[in-house]
Amino acid sequence: MLAVHPVQEAIRFLPVLIGVLFIGRNGQGHIWSLVGLGIAIAGGLLRWFTTTYQITPTHVRVKRGLLRRRELSVPRDRVRSVDLTAHPMQRILGLSRVVIGTGRSDRSDEGVTLDALAAAEAARLREELLRRTAKPVVTEEKPAQKELSRLSPVWVRYGPFTLSGIATIGVVVGSLANLFNETHLDPDEFGLLNSVIGQLAAAPLAVAILEVTVVAAILVAVLSVIAYVLAFWNFRLVRTDGTLHVTRGLLTTRSTTIELRRLRGVEISEPLLLRAVGGARCMAITTGLRAGRGAEHGGSVLLPPAPLEEARRVAGAVIDSPPPAGQDLLRHGPKAHRRRYTRAFAVATFITGVLLLLWWLAKWPTWPWQAALVLYPVGALLAEDRFRNLGHALTQGRLVFRHGSLLRRRYVLSCDGVIGFVMHRSFFQRRAGLVTLTATTAAGRQHYACTDLPGHEAVALADAAVPGLLEPFLVRRE
Repeated sequence: MLAVHPVQEAIRFLPVLIGVLFIGRNGQGHIWSLVGLGIAIAGGLLRWFTTTYQITPTHVRVKRGLLRRRELSVPRDRVRSVDLTAHPMQRILGLSRVVIGTGRSDRSDEGVTLDALAAAEAARLREELLRRTAKPVVTEEKPAQKELSRLSPVWVRYGPFTLSGIATIGVVVGSLANLFNETHLDPDEFGLLNSVIGQLAAAPLAVAILEVTVVAAILVAVLSVIAYVLAFWNFRLVRTDGTLHVTRGLLTTRSTTIELRRLRGVEISEPLLLRAVGGARCMAITTGLRAGRGAEHGGSVLLPPAPLEEARRVAGAVIDSPPPAGQDLLRHGPKAHRRRYTRAFAVATFITGVLLLLWWLAKWPTWPWQAALVLYPVGALLAEDRFRNLGHALTQGRLVFRHGSLLRRRYVLSCDGVIGFVMHRSFFQRRAGLVTLTATTAAGRQHYACTDLPGHEAVALADAAVPGLLEPFLVRRE
């Protein structure tokens, strides 16, 4: 900690220190920068002097803070996951960061975190916290391991289609803009930037747009590949007795343990660009792991962007049931089909109508509303694709839902993990006799919807998935 935290604090304050160095007047900017650097290092040192932790048979306790002393205590029976991460400096020093997930703390920025422990001690602590038996283990034999998947170098070709580089470009552009603003730098002083701007200004508008688009696409693709390699290099999914172990990362390594007894299903996600090249992701639906923060940053990833068949195979191997991940699903009928087209054409009509009124009343040019007419064929293609991707099934004690077009998702949810159903009908759904059936669970996103089911099919599906749950509310016909 004495080696890692001062460096972390110095890096965190680096933009401020650079700003002070440039803004400082009378030649004293470097002095104030050194003062700020000293304060950052002192803050990192104080974290070691004021942080202690204790592991008892019943609780995990962490104390930290100097002026604001804080103690966090978590019962051991509430521990859901223990993740190990290590950035490059920690790996050089043989250290690891332990993040203890309780299901509740994972949804906030502050959790039970021990940073940094010796790598061997961190691994031992993970095994101890995830051990559910009170009796000590009498054998030193390692549990049998079965490798379910390992990263193939050819999967890197899916990196450009994840578009993760867009976020990197946004961060870089925002940081440069903030640096120029804080340091009062004049962009005109950079010759390369001036030449690029001059070339774009001299070129025809269509050519300039094409050039910017091509450069942006290449940049996004390159950064997306780099992000893919950094996040998923050395990826390995291993199954042991009662757990799944996921390890990944090039510079910063991450190790996640998922208990099979808390696993409630799997999700296969296919964003449009990734689906176009035959790729998909696979995530776990389990209690105690983050949801909604992205597959790369959460702890639920079971497979990085990879071939769809590999995603289906891994999903089947994880839940010990290959068929649900790739089987054909039941369609939702002509009313759901018509509803997709109605919504697509309604949006196209609204946008075209507004532009037409602006042309008529506000003397806008004619090309905007004429260009908006392309929304009708595009909407028809999108509606057809959304309907073809809509489906459900109940097989081997598992609910299978699929929906989406720009982002197609298939959920394979264990019926044992379903704790309730919500049947929602909008005004237009009532007129069409359709229902959105939502299965609620304590795992993952906590609610998984099957949209636009015929009413009688929704009731029958819910009753068959969890027998007896709807019995008090059903009137059965003889």
